[in-house]
Amino acid sequence: MFITFTVYELLWLFFIYSFLGWILETSTSAMKQKRFVNRGLVNLPFCVLYGSAAIFITIFGQELDGIWLYLGSVILATVFEWVAGHLIERFYHERWWDYSGIRFNLDGYICLPMSALWGALAFVVMKWGNRFLLELFHLIPETPAKILIWAISILFAIDILATLIILSGKSHDVARWEAVDNWLSKISARLAQWIYKHIEIRIKRAYPTAKKVTPVEARPAVFAYGCGLHKIVWLFMIGAFLGDITETIFCRITAGLWMSRSSVVWGPFSIVWGLGIAGATLLLHRYRDKSDSFMFWAGTFLGGAFEYVCSVFTEIVFGKIFWDYSAIPFNLGGRINLLYCFFWGIAAVVWMKHLYPKVSALIEKIPIKTGKFLTWVMMIFMCANMLVSSMAMIRSTERSNGIPAEAKWQEIMDERFDDARMQRIYPNAISTD
Repeated sequence: MFITFTVYELLWLFFIYSFLGWILETSTSAMKQKRFVNRGLVNLPFCVLYGSAAIFITIFGQELDGIWLYLGSVILATVFEWVAGHLIERFYHERWWDYSGIRFNLDGYICLPMSALWGALAFVVMKWGNRFLLELFHLIPETPAKILIWAISILFAIDILATLIILSGKSHDVARWEAVDNWLSKISARLAQWIYKHIEIRIKRAYPTAKKVTPVEARPAVFAYGCGLHKIVWLFMIGAFLGDITETIFCRITAGLWMSRSSVVWGPFSIVWGLGIAGATLLLHRYRDKSDSFMFWAGTFLGGAFEYVCSVFTEIVFGKIFWDYSAIPFNLGGRINLLYCFFWGIAAVVWMKHLYPKVSALIEKIPIKTGKFLTWVMMIFMCANMLVSSMAMIRSTERSNGIPAEAKWQEIMDERFDDARMQRIYPNAISTD
């Protein structure tokens, strides 16, 4: 049974854990540098990485306990740190931390000792931290509590927006604004320059060992060169289509019948497969030259974590379970099992070592204008497809709970996607409380 959190409770936990993470990072840095520095990415005393990881494990780790809770926390925290390091490198062209001097590290962004530490911290969060902090939050009267959350949220949104503008390099253009005769524009330019210098100096003090990373420029004459947005969108669509076909054939061979394995109401597309292919490519693209064993274990852990999160997400949001591995040995809550995790590992090797180079080369042969146009068409179509599918599943759950159609969208869903049609599209879906 999942615990339902309010938005205010989640924001409260996010800000508190971000603040506690800021204290931890700042204290550690102060001991090393012998002076105070703000280690947060934003100007407020928050380390967003800590808050985001805590909320994620709070939502998706509710069923985990004991050793599984610790291992799940290790994997989650490691992926968060790994992704954050690459995002900072992509936007700021710097490496703010480097574990290259520590054994069992991957590209200097993550290492086994730090991952074990983050797992322990997440374990404490789930066992004791959340309960204590939520009890503390509920001691505050409701109206002042909501006002406090709103005030912090607004300040945080302004702060993170300004920081993202700085990191993207847009503020480098403020100097040319001073050429404008309008006095208000000059004041805005000076204020922007002051903010930029303040943040830049703070970040340099907080990360004195940061290393500059030269960005790799894409070739403009080639469509979807590298691993950018256009390439990821095409890989998602290809993976979603091929995944649906693969599962349909697999069910025919093992169960002896044809059945729909689509995740959406329009077309043969498996969102889990599409996200898996696109996400794996995005994360493992720069490691594609590493050994097969590295790719296998990376795919095993990432694929297992991804499938588990997808299962929890669909049950929380739609009240449905789309697969159940309870009858297969070595399963975890029926959401994942060891054999299929190994399948994810094998798929990662086959995809990154053999299929991806060929598929990528074919995509890059598409004419630039045609490719960009088709990319936007696919994005709009799939967004609409996923939105309508979500509404249809939510309404299906409402019907099973005896909730009558009152809004116009509910009536449309009842007319277009009744129980018979939903059963044909999602034959294995199991409703939950």
